[in-house]
Amino acid sequence: MADSSFDIVSKVERQEVDNALNQAAKEISQRYDFKGVGASIKWSGEQVLMEANSEDRVNAILDVFQSKLIKRGISLKALDAGEPQLSGKEYKIFASIQEGISQDNAKKVAKLIRDEGPKGVKAQVQGEELRVSSKSRDDLQTVISLLKGQDFDFALQFVNYR
Repeated sequence: MADSSFDIVSKVERQEVDNALNQAAKEISQRYDFKGVGASIKWSGEQVLMEANSEDRVNAILDVFQSKLIKRGISLKALDAGEPQLSGKEYKIFASIQEGISQDNAKKVAKLIRDEGPKGVKAQVQGEELRVSSKSRDDLQTVISLLKGQDFDFALQFVNYR
């Protein structure tokens, strides 16, 4: 019998992020506390740019955006928001969306699977994802529950389970 396997990836659906950004922009344009303060949120290349006239307001914009991401099912671990920076009279926050598992993080996950996972489970790094294979599907289920119980500083999804 062939080995069963699944892939561990860290992906974000760009359309969902775009929807969350549009919802946040709409809420910011309608909220009373953001009237007349130059508050905005928009794409700036591959990053999200948040602007307002005070540090508190720009942090509130970030908070609104984060709540919209959560409602859309996107992990906040995928959002890498910088600190508020003063630029002229405006405060700005640049945030980027992290995708893919770095080599170091993939090695950490593979080591955890080797050390704490069931025997006979193999994990191999393939670019920005990790392939986990075993003869037993029950062992793969055990690995998934082990990884879901861990708190990594990046989002994980499990795909291609076969």
